[in-house]
Amino acid sequence: MADRERQVTRTFVALADTLVDDFDVADLLHTLVRRCVDLLDVAAAGLTLVDERGSLQVLASSTEQARLLELFQLGIDEGPCVECFASRTPVLVADIAAAAGRWPRFAAEAAREGFASVHALPMRLRKQTIGALNLFGARPGELAADDVYLAQGLADTATIGILQERAVRHGETMSEQLQTALNSRVTIEQAKGVLAVTGGLTMDDAFAALRGYARNNGLRLSDVARALAERALDPALVLARRKA
Repeated sequence: MADRERQVTRTFVALADTLVDDFDVADLLHTLVRRCVDLLDVAAAGLTLVDERGSLQVLASSTEQARLLELFQLGIDEGPCVECFASRTPVLVADIAAAAGRWPRFAAEAAREGFASVHALPMRLRKQTIGALNLFGARPGELAADDVYLAQGLADTATIGILQERAVRHGETMSEQLQTALNSRVTIEQAKGVLAVTGGLTMDDAFAALRGYARNNGLRLSDVARALAERALDPALVLARRKA
């Protein structure tokens, strides 16, 4: 229990550390999903944010399988993430197979990706909802109430980070702030592809290399991704540390 408490404390400190001047939204969101997997009894986590047109977009995921499942449910407009955002309330599903009548196509795809349970939590601040945090389990089962409460607290912390007052002081609207994060997501996917092809890596390993290089060199994740996508940064330099 003491070790878990230390991990929880470190997680909130890690999230707080990102909330400095000129913080990296992309890194904040990836920190959130990975810490959820570390702290909670879940196999993977994903995060979606609403864009300026009101459509949900996948921003971060702990595994490629989670990312693909998130993209699938957004594409068919069916699933717990979509329902969570629309209702602004948690959607907790202990057994996806048992909910097949509710979301038939999502349930079938979740089974193909190896997930049996899902818990979707709204990313909201007061009356404003900007997305959803989605926790996927490899086996059926409810999350403990304390884990749901912790996950919601982590989601709330990230939401505050995205919508913090600094954006207003800098003259940015909420939609502009969110669009910046969404644009970063596209660039990060491109950079992952470059590293995956160059190094013969899985997409998960490619992202680990990308993020490791950014953090080791004190750079923004989105800036490193853009440099790779635009061929301004040699992929070999990013991969070199991984091979060391």
